[in-house]
Amino acid sequence: MQSSPKADAVLVLNRFGLGPRPGSIVGIASDPRGALLAELERAPAMLAAAAALPSTATAFRAVNEANARRQAKTIAAKKAREEAKRQQVAAGATMVADSGQADTEADAKAAAEAVPDPGRQFYLQEAKVRTEAALTAEIGFAERLVWFWSNHFCISADKIQSMSGGYEREAIRPYALGRFVDLLLAAEGHPAMLFYLDNNVSMGANSIAGINRTRGLNENFAREIMELHTLGVRSGYGQDDVIAFANVLTGWTLLPPADNPEHGGEFSFNPRLHEPGAQTVLGKSYAEEGVEQGRAVLRDLAAHPATATHVAGKLARDFIADQPPQELVDDMARVFRDTAGDLKEVAKAMVASPAAWTLPPTKLKRPSEWVVGMVRAAGITEVDALRFTQGQRILGEALWRPPSPRGYADDEASWIDGLGRRLDVANVFAERIAGQVDPQFVTETVLQSCVSSDVMEAIAHAESRQQALVLLFMSADLQRR
Repeated sequence: MQSSPKADAVLVLNRFGLGPRPGSIVGIASDPRGALLAELERAPAMLAAAAALPSTATAFRAVNEANARRQAKTIAAKKAREEAKRQQVAAGATMVADSGQADTEADAKAAAEAVPDPGRQFYLQEAKVRTEAALTAEIGFAERLVWFWSNHFCISADKIQSMSGGYEREAIRPYALGRFVDLLLAAEGHPAMLFYLDNNVSMGANSIAGINRTRGLNENFAREIMELHTLGVRSGYGQDDVIAFANVLTGWTLLPPADNPEHGGEFSFNPRLHEPGAQTVLGKSYAEEGVEQGRAVLRDLAAHPATATHVAGKLARDFIADQPPQELVDDMARVFRDTAGDLKEVAKAMVASPAAWTLPPTKLKRPSEWVVGMVRAAGITEVDALRFTQGQRILGEALWRPPSPRGYADDEASWIDGLGRRLDVANVFAERIAGQVDPQFVTETVLQSCVSSDVMEAIAHAESRQQALVLLFMSADLQRR
């Protein structure tokens, strides 16, 4: 690749950040690498608006309370209807109509209107703050790392909407540039993760609850930690390790809000659910120490060489190329091992790699990266959260709603078929902003003319501002990094 300070600035903003915004290329052109490394020294900060957002436990309790009130109203309405029918019969009515299911549905609809679900509003508030943090970031490297780890340790708003945004704020953001073991412990010990991967219903066969309730072990949590969050597939663990680890993790749950209105939704270790006795995971025996038994296994998984390789490969694939150079992955894995999983140092090793600067910008941006980059290029810093999340859903990458615990894919094959949907979104966005955003200003001032000559010519000959903006937004200059 041809290199110059301005070209390196564009590369930094696209490959490591969230795309150029007004003044960003000029702002870092004197020392693009230095600006990138400097951003790592600043914690990935949220906007001040985040301070007003509720904790995940608070949000969870609010939704539970609303659900209980809604159910109570539905039941009360049904009882009132039945009582009215009895009174009609007692008054001598020969026939009383009974619409059955229709009455029940009407009662439920009326209850929902009287007591709306606050979970949706919590989700949109979190989405707005998170998106505007990305739009206002100087480069966006720290934000991209938060996004990466949030997808790596993903949960789904389809299962627990009220906690989805708060989980990222509480369990991911504070640790994204710290030590992997701390991030691992925070993510796996968060109530949202325990709920998402069903550990709240897992109990040891020989635990008090397991014996009394004749319910058993759920392996989901342990399996995903090993396969997706730490070691990776084909890394030496077997089914016996999964079962043993699942037993270790029994008792990791969250307090039910119905029983605890002050602390419901918070993490809790319940010894009545915990499988008694030592467990052997990956050849090492862990004595029964309650919650510390699980934390000890997690610490060892964080330090395992396979975890270093798995994490390094996934980071390099997400930021650099679908098939990153093995030398780059090896270097990052070595830094991970040598620094006891210092994620900031691993990120610096990625930045220091020659491959990070010499490989051509051929990697297709994920929909979330592309749409934020498009909005940044237009100079917009505030969003309508409902409209933005609907756009994300149309693009196939609904915010905090991955299709499985694997998270969203990070390779071109998974997203290339969605370019048609991107065109639709680009058209709608360009139509909305064409009156205020000049495409020539975007290409010449925001992007500093760092787009292909073909794109510049196409924009110059476009029939309208809207068409020119669409051509720019759909160009490889904004689609790839």
